[in-house]
Amino acid sequence: MELVPKKRLHLVSGRANLPLAAEIARDLGVELGMPNLGEFANGELHCRFNESIRGTDVFIIQSHSAYGDKTINDSLMEQLIMVDAAQRASAKRITVVCPFYGYARQDRKSEGREPITAKLVANMFKTAGASRIISVDLHSGQIQGFFDGPFDHLVAMPVLCDYLAGLGEKLVIVSPDAGRVKVAERYTQQLDADLAIVHKRRVKGAKNEVEARDVVGDVDGRTCVLIDDMIDTAGTIVAAAEQLIEHGASEVFAACTHAVLSGPAIDRLKNSVISKVVVTNTLPLPPEKQIDKIEVLSVAGIIADAIDAVFEDTSVSEIFGGANQS
Repeated sequence: MELVPKKRLHLVSGRANLPLAAEIARDLGVELGMPNLGEFANGELHCRFNESIRGTDVFIIQSHSAYGDKTINDSLMEQLIMVDAAQRASAKRITVVCPFYGYARQDRKSEGREPITAKLVANMFKTAGASRIISVDLHSGQIQGFFDGPFDHLVAMPVLCDYLAGLGEKLVIVSPDAGRVKVAERYTQQLDADLAIVHKRRVKGAKNEVEARDVVGDVDGRTCVLIDDMIDTAGTIVAAAEQLIEHGASEVFAACTHAVLSGPAIDRLKNSVISKVVVTNTLPLPPEKQIDKIEVLSVAGIIADAIDAVFEDTSVSEIFGGANQS
């Protein structure tokens, strides 16, 4: 007797970014499962899946971010606990979906006696029982190699390019520093735009302080779009925008995937020369951060397509025409 196994997809989410998870479920045409997350009196997290997931392909969605009174570490621990629960419930394959990968900036030792926390996060997921990771616009592509298993790196470029294409023909894509030039070049190819670079210098010993120094490229009388993977305290992006205006740019937009927006970020953006900040919903944007200058685009369709490709064992890179690998 030969039995043909029936594939089942089970989608669950942590609590950090439930609206995005609901959108992904809707695009996939599946119901969002109930992990029944809660806390004990001392703050310890608990999870128990509402139904049997034995033999299923489980996808666990969680953005590593603060939400409500919880921290990024709570979000990370919440997802690790869900992975462990799925493994002990005999899931066939467990895919961690983290639209925003926590600690991604700690991907190497830049000074002595520092950790490589991005690698530690990957190790924790592997130990918990994850078979695969899906994430969007990693701060550094090398993080894919930190996880001992398949790692699907998605890009938000198709969503952002659709918006930026409506800004006119005299576009200049601007890298806010030398490290993002390769990413900016991909946008110039998609939008048939020119490239410029803002040279910056980090203040030694200060984690969130930068000095914009000069602009390389012709921006005079042009509409400029600053491209970055994330905006944290907004110091880099605001300083770069000021340099562009000083060099004759007619208007400055900013586009990024991850709206971290920590500390003084909102006030800085409000008072900046930037006309519009275009971000995606990889991270939740609480009401106090929703200002007129910020426009949020959805990456739910991209993530849903990737989940479907993984479930059906087809190519993820074909969704992006291979652009997610460069």
